Amino acid sequence: MKIFVIASRIPYPLEKGDKLRIYHQVKELSKNHDILLCCLYDGVVPPNAKTELEKICSRVEFIKLSPVKILINLFFALFSNLPFQVSYFYQKKAQKKVDKLIADFKPDHLYAQLIRTSEYIKSKHHIPKTLDYMDSFSKGMERRVKNASKLFQLVYESEAKRLLRYENLIYDYFDHHTIISEQDRNEIWHESRNKITIVPNGLDANYFHPLLKEKKYDLLFSGNMSYIPNVDAALFLAKEIFPLVLKELPDCKLLIAGATPHHKIESLKSDSIIISGWMDDIREAYWSAKLFVAPLRLGSGLQNKLLEAMATKIPSITSPLANNALGATNKKEILIATSAYEFADQIVYLLKNENEGKLLAENAYGFVISHFNWEKSTHILENVIIGSSEG
Repeated sequence: MKIFVIASRIPYPLEKGDKLRIYHQVKELSKNHDILLCCLYDGVVPPNAKTELEKICSRVEFIKLSPVKILINLFFALFSNLPFQVSYFYQKKAQKKVDKLIADFKPDHLYAQLIRTSEYIKSKHHIPKTLDYMDSFSKGMERRVKNASKLFQLVYESEAKRLLRYENLIYDYFDHHTIISEQDRNEIWHESRNKITIVPNGLDANYFHPLLKEKKYDLLFSGNMSYIPNVDAALFLAKEIFPLVLKELPDCKLLIAGATPHHKIESLKSDSIIISGWMDDIREAYWSAKLFVAPLRLGSGLQNKLLEAMATKIPSITSPLANNALGATNKKEILIATSAYEFADQIVYLLKNENEGKLLAENAYGFVISHFNWEKSTHILENVIIGSSEG
């Protein structure tokens, strides 16, 4: 089968969750199908991106979005019901290029990753189409409102309403629909939402694996450090949770690892808090930490950082929000906390009870290895695309 895949970003390097998801899905689908991967971008093409992506599929095309047109689109979006992030990624000039690629490639199926790209293929009525919502963007935006400034509260409230409406309306343009978790599917307000197929993320267990190394840090949080939910979690950890831990364990060290740290994250640097920025190999962060702490309060979807931490056998503590999508068992495979005091108590307990942490980590490792696999999850997607009811 010939499948045309459109993504809102170039999925390389793999420092964002949506990039990781589409990269591995394309890689697996390419084993049985002819894939044309079309990537939108608004900045500079990362070094080696095309070369690396051509290793996982038969054809790769990049379409640059005009920065001027992005600003114009966002302005006019103020006077429409279209979500700002859909307006951001849609341009008529890019549409013509997409149309030509589809006409030349003659695909049997169209696959849009995220509602950001859905405008480009929604009207291709003669070709079967699948939309990967991935997350409930509307719910993720709604969660940002509470902790935002007055101005951004208005922006987030408006965008959440626009996204909720659009997620519902765009459903009927597509033949098939996928999403990352049941929690996110329940936030899509369409009467047929239960028909949306859950396609979880996977895990490259050959890459993310345990390794005995010197533990330089007591605590670790990782992720794209310009992404608002990650920024919020890191600030919560560093400013509210970590000081409580230091009262009990004054020599404790916290590593915050990940690309493009926000200036608020950079300002956290101290003798006790290390900000790594981009790491060529994020596994080094996992291998050098005693505990992984992910106190996420915003966002949506399944957190790859938790899968990676558990696969490298680090005892992990997270929030109910993050674990709802993950589905790990509290006190067996993970510890769950809500308040700063609860997180601090769990952290201190595990740091003082190493054997308990090892047992938790062993259980967590078994859980993610058995439940999260890119080959298995993409097989679910493949069955959706080819219309098979076989498992």
